[in-house]
Amino acid sequence: MTKKHLPLFSLLLLFCCCVAAQAWQDADDKRKQAVKEEKDKIHWEADNHRFNEFEANAAQRLSGNVVFRHGGMTMYCDSALLYEASESFDAFGHVRIVQGDTLELTGDVLHYYGENLMAEMRYNVVMTHREQVLKTDRLNYDRLYNVSYYFEGGRLIDGTSVLESDWGEYHTDTKQSVFNYNVVLTDEDFKLVTDTLHYDTQTKWSKAIGPTNIYSNGDRIYTELGYYNTQSEQARLYDRTMAFGRDRIMSGDTVYYDKTTGMMEAFNNISCEDTKNKNILTGDYCIYFEQTGEAMATKRALARDFSQGPDTLYVHADTIRMFTYNIDTDSVYRKLHGYFHVRAYRTDVQAVSDSLVYTSKEGKLTLYKDPIVWSDTKQVLGEEINVFMADSTIDSIYVERQALMVEQLDSVHFNQVTSHEMHSYYVNGEMKENHAVGNVLTIFYPLEKDSTILYSNYLETSILKMFMKERKLDRLWAPASPVAVLYPIGMAPPERTRLHNFAWFDYIRPLNKDDIYEWRPKKAGTELKPSIRRTPPLQKLDGKKKK
Repeated sequence: MTKKHLPLFSLLLLFCCCVAAQAWQDADDKRKQAVKEEKDKIHWEADNHRFNEFEANAAQRLSGNVVFRHGGMTMYCDSALLYEASESFDAFGHVRIVQGDTLELTGDVLHYYGENLMAEMRYNVVMTHREQVLKTDRLNYDRLYNVSYYFEGGRLIDGTSVLESDWGEYHTDTKQSVFNYNVVLTDEDFKLVTDTLHYDTQTKWSKAIGPTNIYSNGDRIYTELGYYNTQSEQARLYDRTMAFGRDRIMSGDTVYYDKTTGMMEAFNNISCEDTKNKNILTGDYCIYFEQTGEAMATKRALARDFSQGPDTLYVHADTIRMFTYNIDTDSVYRKLHGYFHVRAYRTDVQAVSDSLVYTSKEGKLTLYKDPIVWSDTKQVLGEEINVFMADSTIDSIYVERQALMVEQLDSVHFNQVTSHEMHSYYVNGEMKENHAVGNVLTIFYPLEKDSTILYSNYLETSILKMFMKERKLDRLWAPASPVAVLYPIGMAPPERTRLHNFAWFDYIRPLNKDDIYEWRPKKAGTELKPSIRRTPPLQKLDGKKKK
């Protein structure tokens, strides 16, 4: 062959190689297509087989130990009609589908579409996927997306949890499910009722959307968006959740609850109402331990007591804590701590202090550090004020150390009593007697019948008893030989018109229930200086050196 023929030969050789390669590729594609068609084809076996193209819509009739295999799934039944043209079949009697070792589906009737991998099981349907069991009468299983759903009522059993609904969807790959309409989730100790529920069988978390009620041990929780774990018994509740328990109602924008530890934590617009004792605790953060009965509220914490009818007592502090003792016994009682910046308001009484403690066992309320109590035109202060209650009404008040009572008559004249201690006694909520004990000093302006003031009375004694009538001073009693001086109005020396510790804190007094959030401290220099109650013995050294 001459050199001029070589290029033509090379071209022919290249063309033949291309043709051969294309032929090999076409053959490989056909082989793959054949393998795919064989793989997608429904394979079957049966004891009996009958076919007549003019009968049963040209279906092959199979009976006796019928087995179908398709795409990794095996199906068993007593009899079937196979439609090869559409790669589908109808199965009857003891129908069972098995996929791997994790999924089994049984029922009475099955219609299977091979082209879109859809299995429609009917009547007495039971789907078992690992530890989950789904029961219904009408179930569609989409093998392409690994999802099954029922639409005429069903029940999912997951351990001790049972979930029922009108419509349900279960994903075998993600183990997540969605249930709608008349959804009821029950476990050993609770029941959840809602219209829409998402449930993860792997993590055991359920998500309820829309109006939802959770019942447990006689309590009920209402929420419109909530998460609950059936295994750990934890809950996360949103969208203004409300809890109704024995003699209490709790609510909050966000609530976290752990049943194992008994801890409930709530955020924003918190309210806890004791319907039996008629009081409410509110705030923007609250934590409660039901096993110990301990609770704490902060961020605009407010305690309201309405046991005395429409006249509600409002108490605010930076933090309010409650402790329960002898819980679950007949001798149960509680202590309430409020700190700091305590302010209280009721139409007939107001108070401020640094902190307070209330114990239900003794019915005793104690105000600490610069406490002041107002009632009508009267002001009482001291180092410590103790209020004793009887059936939620004031029975007596005990002021310890540096006690001072002031009553305003007008802008200039004030009745004043100071002593080491002071005891006030009440009947039906009204003060009837007041006893001042120890180093008593008093300045008193008696009123004439026309309410004019003509005299002032200065008195020094060891004990002074004041008796009230119709909320006004009726008479005084003091032991023999007190120091007493009566001055015509305007004639008393300045030191006998104002006691040495006189103070009128009207600028601190809460004006209404909303004013209790506004803390106003005493002016500098007017704070009480705590008295020394006990002085420890001084330690002396002899100064001698040991040899």
